[in-house]
Amino acid sequence: MMTLRRSSDRGRGQHGWLDSHHTFSFASYRDPAHIGYGDLLVINEDRVAGGAGFGAHGHRDMEILSYVLDGALEHKDSTGGGSIIRPGDIQRMSAGAGIEHSERNASATEPVHFLQIWIKPGTTGIAPGYEQKAVPANGALTLLASQDGRAGSVTLHADAALYRVTPAEGAIVDLPLVQGRRIWLQVVRGSATVNGTALTQGDGAAIEQEAVDTFAAQENRRQEGRARAYLAEILARSGELE
Repeated sequence: MMTLRRSSDRGRGQHGWLDSHHTFSFASYRDPAHIGYGDLLVINEDRVAGGAGFGAHGHRDMEILSYVLDGALEHKDSTGGGSIIRPGDIQRMSAGAGIEHSERNASATEPVHFLQIWIKPGTTGIAPGYEQKAVPANGALTLLASQDGRAGSVTLHADAALYRVTPAEGAIVDLPLVQGRRIWLQVVRGSATVNGTALTQGDGAAIEQEAVDTFAAQENRRQEGRARAYLAEILARSGELE
């Protein structure tokens, strides 16, 4: 069974310096029909203007993943951690027993476009911390985050995995569903066909009891003309895709 969450149906917060789309309920956007998906609680697609950002604020007992699409994001937190997150990097921050952090656009002039994903941890009250890696593409399917940190991914304190899927235009990727697990697909660039259903940038899909046996990239036309699709980083809310 596949349930769609179209980009145009997401919540939206516009604050001048910030344009944010919320797949699930977040901050002042409340939708009882979209509280989360299992332990996946937040997918925010944020665009932050140059020189702006989120000031220091606190979290507890949450696995927070940041993935930059364009630009660069500066991270600082109360553990002493600090870094610049760039396209291709994945950062995991474990709020655990309590952490304060800030996220700012690393550029004074250029916008930054990124995803922030929150997943409920399997254990509460752990020591806070963060981990960041540059994860090179490994074919069409690349593991970014996992419970055991395998294949060069960052380690999640949660029974979940985050995959990036970047097939060539027209290619088909098979994502079999493990029994008893679920998948959330989020298209962040371009467009795709999933089991015969067309999805475009910003669309999401919840999949249960159904393998993803046709995930195909489609042509992505940009202002500069014909371009190969760079498409579909996918959040897979499942343990193993094998």
